[in-house]
Amino acid sequence: MSRRQPPMVSRMIRKDASALRFARAASPSLLALIVAAGLAGPALAQTPPEAPPAPAIQVQPEPAQAAPAPAQSERVLVNRILVRGNQRIDQTTVLSYLPIQPGDTVDPAVLDVAVRTLTRTQLFADVQLGVQPNGDLVVEIVENPIINQVVFEGNGAISDDKLTEEVTLRPRGIYTRARVQEDVGKIVELYRLSGRISATVTPKIVQLDQNRVDVIFEIDEGPETGVRAITFLGNQAFSDNDLREVMVTKQSQWWRLFTSNDNYDPNRLDYDREQLRKFYTNRGYYDFRVVSAISELAPDDSAFAITLTLDEGDRYNFGNVDVVTENDRLNPDFLRLLLPIREGDLYESDKIEQAVDALTFAAGSAGYAFVEIDPEYRANPETDTVDVTFRVREGQRVYVDRINVVGNTRTLDNVIRREMMLSEGDAFNRTLLERSRNNLRALGFFKDVTVEEARGSAPDRSVVNVRVEEQPTGELSVGAGFSSVDSFVVNLGITERNFRGRGQNVVARLEWGSLRQQIDFRFTEPKFLGRDLRAGFDLFHSRYDLSEYSSYDYRSTGGMVRLSYPLNGYTLFSTRYSLKSDEIIVPSNYCGTSGFGSTALCDQVGSFLNSSAGYTLYVDRRNDPIRPTRGWTGSLRQDFAGIGGDVNYVRTEADVSAYWGISPEWIVSASASTGYVTGWGGDPIRINDRFFKGGNSFRGFETAGMGPRDLRTTDALGGNFYAIGTLELTVPNGLPEEYGIRTSLFADVGTLGLLDDRYTVNAQGLPDSNIVDELSLRASAGVSIHWRSPMGPIRFDLSHVLGQEEYDKTETFRFSTSTQF
Repeated sequence: MSRRQPPMVSRMIRKDASALRFARAASPSLLALIVAAGLAGPALAQTPPEAPPAPAIQVQPEPAQAAPAPAQSERVLVNRILVRGNQRIDQTTVLSYLPIQPGDTVDPAVLDVAVRTLTRTQLFADVQLGVQPNGDLVVEIVENPIINQVVFEGNGAISDDKLTEEVTLRPRGIYTRARVQEDVGKIVELYRLSGRISATVTPKIVQLDQNRVDVIFEIDEGPETGVRAITFLGNQAFSDNDLREVMVTKQSQWWRLFTSNDNYDPNRLDYDREQLRKFYTNRGYYDFRVVSAISELAPDDSAFAITLTLDEGDRYNFGNVDVVTENDRLNPDFLRLLLPIREGDLYESDKIEQAVDALTFAAGSAGYAFVEIDPEYRANPETDTVDVTFRVREGQRVYVDRINVVGNTRTLDNVIRREMMLSEGDAFNRTLLERSRNNLRALGFFKDVTVEEARGSAPDRSVVNVRVEEQPTGELSVGAGFSSVDSFVVNLGITERNFRGRGQNVVARLEWGSLRQQIDFRFTEPKFLGRDLRAGFDLFHSRYDLSEYSSYDYRSTGGMVRLSYPLNGYTLFSTRYSLKSDEIIVPSNYCGTSGFGSTALCDQVGSFLNSSAGYTLYVDRRNDPIRPTRGWTGSLRQDFAGIGGDVNYVRTEADVSAYWGISPEWIVSASASTGYVTGWGGDPIRINDRFFKGGNSFRGFETAGMGPRDLRTTDALGGNFYAIGTLELTVPNGLPEEYGIRTSLFADVGTLGLLDDRYTVNAQGLPDSNIVDELSLRASAGVSIHWRSPMGPIRFDLSHVLGQEEYDKTETFRFSTSTQF
């Protein structure tokens, strides 16, 4: 049964009522679009002057369809809101998103906003709104399906787990076409970055009951797209091979099994263009540019040929270098002295960055946190020079408002804050901020440390944000070593560097081998009594079975207390006291009138109480405590034995190491160490207090494999003096950094000797021909491989001895490993 519409609604649908009927019959969505766009409003209500007004049309409301919306110029009062089509989503949820309530008046513009609001929730595949003649607002919805599962088919090069991490669709999530297309793009990009340019992804939907769907990504991975050739045009100063070494992208070769850098990646190629620019501008070519980079795909889609056209330009030197500052408190003459650039030097872009860093640190040290340093360049092609002016624009003096620490789930806040060299209320100092970051990294508790400043509550306030990413601090270590005489050792240790999240260090270690058996326990409190004091104690028992090297066993049981404190930000002073009982044991038939042993050893048999105190002075001026590329470290250690007990000596040792970074992958390090021990009060140096070198301390030689020796018994006697120098070069190995494999070449050179005279002469006071103590140089060279493997760090040493005495004992291979928990 039909009834006439009220006059207000009748006026809404006049001349083009037939068009609306066609739209309704053709598609309800089309009708909704017409209504929402306002096309059923004034545009349809206007009648051309020559046409008579159309009669009112009676409309029979349909249960599944909403009536047309009111005209733009007229508003309709909403009496009720009816939701239709919802299956899973409750009606109250739909109404909570709808920006219309009963009693509101609506027009097409309001309805359009409501449609868009409901659509943005991504809960609905279709939304239609319409007003019935009786004032009922009908909300007709079609719900988006629920995802039952996400399936990947055809993938072999990339695992399901990695694809799952990449896509946003998840089981029990809402399905939308937009999200599917977005995930298709992410998967294709992932394959493109892995070198499969021709990979395609086809999404398929399997309809299930209860408005659920399975989403299937059908993947055609295609072949790996390698790099057949990298060719340069226009290069005169450097060869193609030199430039290929600069690039991360490499030509495909059969031996590059563990890297993906020989797969074509356009993003990587953009990075390579920047690397080439840095390479040239760091060698004087100020106006160098890459004119073009063309990549041509082979007909079989197997590889790209890359051609880069270069414009090297002329080679420039630095011209006039100046600093201009707007702040009178920053002396430009002093700032100019900090610059690593001098007029006439070869132009290097890295020196510009170093100069900016130097000026930034200088301003930060003066308390100006937010500075802008803009280098301005003026190239002079006639003289091939570049004038550089550094303009320093300073803000006001800034103070630390607060320090925020985030990312620590285990380490206590105070453990992190006590390493900060800035506190709330201090004047901001960028140098101290950088040193604070190095302090946190040196703890070894965190995989990554980021320290950034942000503007605070006022223009003169700064907020320091410390973000840390924790890493395992417990270590279960297992080590093994082999020597040329089949020496074997295994050690097991448990270390916790951040005990209970308080920064305390606890070590329990057990070592067993043909040479040494040892058990020890160590505890260290880094902030003793709440002060900047590091205190700790050690308990140990060890036995050295040196029968293969010196025909004696050495046993030691005792303990030590330690206390250390920093003298400044780079220097640490530590003191210690130890008390131990040492015992030397030899075979029963070794000494005596019928024995075959050496007098240098026999008169030391027995137990001795060693009471000693000592100190260590340590200086660390490295730029990075983990992977230094410049700077140095040094230490001086002395121990005084004779504070009671049976042993009197003074032992002194010193070492220094320096680092030079040629590039991020080429790092040169040099180190030197020396030591000397001498007795006092007429007491000789016993064999267990002498220096023994070899193994880890001198690669290529066994433990105790070098130095003075008794030729008759082949016993190693150790020495009172040693000096060792090491030169090491870290070199690139062609493997990606994420593999964690680092390779270095090394050379060790040194000597060991200077026994007390009483052990080098016989009973007649003449030199004992069986005792050799020549203090001659030994040398070795080789390769060390460091691997941060999934089960922990592993190190391999392959050594070749270059200089030795015929009585020395050598080894060619050694390795050690540990695993973290």
